[in-house]
Amino acid sequence: REGVRGVFVNGFMSFAAVCVTVACLIIMGSFLLILFNLNEMIVDLEQENEMLVYIDENYSEAKAKSVGSQLNLISNIREAKYVALDSFVEEMDSDAMFNGLDASTFRDRYVVTLEDNSLMKETEAQIRAVDGVSDVNAPYEIINGFQTVQKVLNIASAVIIAVLFVVSLLIISNTVKLAMYSRSEEIAIMKMVGATNSFIRMPFVVEGFILGFLGA
Repeated sequence: REGVRGVFVNGFMSFAAVCVTVACLIIMGSFLLILFNLNEMIVDLEQENEMLVYIDENYSEAKAKSVGSQLNLISNIREAKYVALDSFVEEMDSDAMFNGLDASTFRDRYVVTLEDNSLMKETEAQIRAVDGVSDVNAPYEIINGFQTVQKVLNIASAVIIAVLFVVSLLIISNTVKLAMYSRSEEIAIMKMVGATNSFIRMPFVVEGFILGFLGA
């Protein structure tokens, strides 16, 4: 009862404590949301990276398509999309564009996306072991760049969150201390009439729970 009464009796300090709690949580929450979304954007961009798997030029289209079933058996491959040379030329609708080009440049291929790009080297080795695969083009530089950015972002996130957490604790702690100092006479009178430490402390604990809950 005393804890609930204290919230209303000391209305201004209670209001200040709730406002400080709200401000600290909004600042921390905003930074967490920004960092989380940046991390998700990087993950999405990583998943858009594709490996090109070139099929042996001596393979017919039927045999080239059969390679896809073997590629899909590799655990880290999310999708292996077949692209035939003939269909590629037809889409471009201009035979003149391919004059003077090496046939191997546009030979049948698979566009492969991975579940986990950090396992690209291991996956490339497994792909090269598949019969009918002539060559593999893996964008290691792009993946390494994304991973570097992600590591830097994770470190920066941890540092920023830790700093904001400490600052929030200090601000809230100082607000609570100010509330205690503003009621020092009340506490002194209660001590003089024989109140125990627990009797004095518990209403403050209850009041703190109420203010914390309202702020949250």
